[in-house]
Amino acid sequence: MSRRLLPSVRYMSSSIKMNDRPTPDALLTKIASYVHNTSIDSKLAFDTARYCLLDTLGCGLASLKYQQVQDIIKPIVPQLGQITNGCNVPGTNYTMDPINGAFAIGTTIRWLDFNDCWLASEWGHPSDNLGGILAVIDFINRSSPTAKPFVIKDVLEAMIKAHEIQGIMALDNSFNQVGLDHVILVKLATTAVVSKLIGLNEEQTVTALSHAFVDGHSLRTYRHSPNTNSRKSWAAGDATSRAVRLAYLVKNAGIGCIPSVLTTPRWGLYDTLFKGQPFKFNQRQEFKSYVMENVLFKISFPAEFHAQTAAEAAMMANKRLIALGKSANDIKSIRIRTQDAAMNIIDKSGPLYNYADRDHCIQYMIAVPLIHGRLTADDYTDEVAIKNNDIDNLRSKMFCVRDDQFTKDYYDPQKRSIANALLIELNDGTMLDEIIVEYPIGHKFRRDEGIPLLMSKFENHIKERFGDSKQAQRILQFSTDDDFENLPVHKYIDEYVMK
Repeated sequence: MSRRLLPSVRYMSSSIKMNDRPTPDALLTKIASYVHNTSIDSKLAFDTARYCLLDTLGCGLASLKYQQVQDIIKPIVPQLGQITNGCNVPGTNYTMDPINGAFAIGTTIRWLDFNDCWLASEWGHPSDNLGGILAVIDFINRSSPTAKPFVIKDVLEAMIKAHEIQGIMALDNSFNQVGLDHVILVKLATTAVVSKLIGLNEEQTVTALSHAFVDGHSLRTYRHSPNTNSRKSWAAGDATSRAVRLAYLVKNAGIGCIPSVLTTPRWGLYDTLFKGQPFKFNQRQEFKSYVMENVLFKISFPAEFHAQTAAEAAMMANKRLIALGKSANDIKSIRIRTQDAAMNIIDKSGPLYNYADRDHCIQYMIAVPLIHGRLTADDYTDEVAIKNNDIDNLRSKMFCVRDDQFTKDYYDPQKRSIANALLIELNDGTMLDEIIVEYPIGHKFRRDEGIPLLMSKFENHIKERFGDSKQAQRILQFSTDDDFENLPVHKYIDEYVMK
């Protein structure tokens, strides 16, 4: 029997690739260095972060009146909701490990689509990162009672840095264009700041960030027709929870770095998802505190941000109709002049199947104020939508047109407007003057007008959850105290426990 010759050693070796370990990708080291080495000295950033913290906590409390959010955050094993020295989930009596706590807090924060917003090439809600930040800090304070506790200022600094990472990444990089959801940036930003909070060094933070990039990423389909779904309301909770888990895996198990997670040929993120194109940083090259200083607050309406000015314009139109002795029933047509982003995200006709469908439909968010002179979270429920045929009837009379100047101003870093304009024609042929709103009340250009309303929003959320009680009064007193930044975090969160 003849013998088959083995391939020659020379032939075999020609297919072997060198396994030299590369240095970590530059973006990983840049983010880690920012988190560990950059001091935040902007008073504007800290002042804005304080308002952001209060507003975000209030939004979380407001969500808890809805049964579905309560069902989503409750632990699968009941005992896991009553862990000794666990982090508290504000507005509940849960004490959880920081991973499940981050999911619960992050989910309540995002549920009503009422927390802050950042709009650029990518969209998102930087305060979603508070889910991980607050869960970790509260847990560390309670589980290490002899150590120097984290204070509110530490939360604010972590928020500023998480906002910056998420927001700067979003300026020139569109994840939605490749079908990914923006919560990838929540996972990245939370991983970065939480790594430092739990005691990782700069090199370990690089490792954690590499896993945040390689970890499974959410498809964006649940935010868009025809698949709009309530997942959009807990996706950020999931992302911030995953971030906390990754940071602790580095700390507890020493999981190794994936140094060229972005740049390695074929298998890296750039080649796999971005056609070989690296991330861009054209508008801002450095991380500091720009995003927190310019963040957008949602003050007037729990609605997708590209429709905030449209809803405000609709409220103004409602008053005009009343002054004319008319109502929404007298409307023949409505032209909505808007930005490109709104056209892509919330321009929607046809049936709306759930809450998530409705709060991402610009026509719905215009119809309700025109009919009722309001737009609240309850207005997206089946009880309101299904029982009111007038809403869908009015929606059918609307059409969107893309405005190039609105789109240009939307991307202009000196403006960052979110303009909408309504042109209403009545059945009798009367054309009302077009109503244009360029900047929502939560925009930096309207801070003086917006902050008192933001604090009123916070107070309303506190009293809605805790009533006009001594507990509510203590929360409001702590929150407005001059020494608030020096308050131990767990002492403040104690006030939010549901008795």
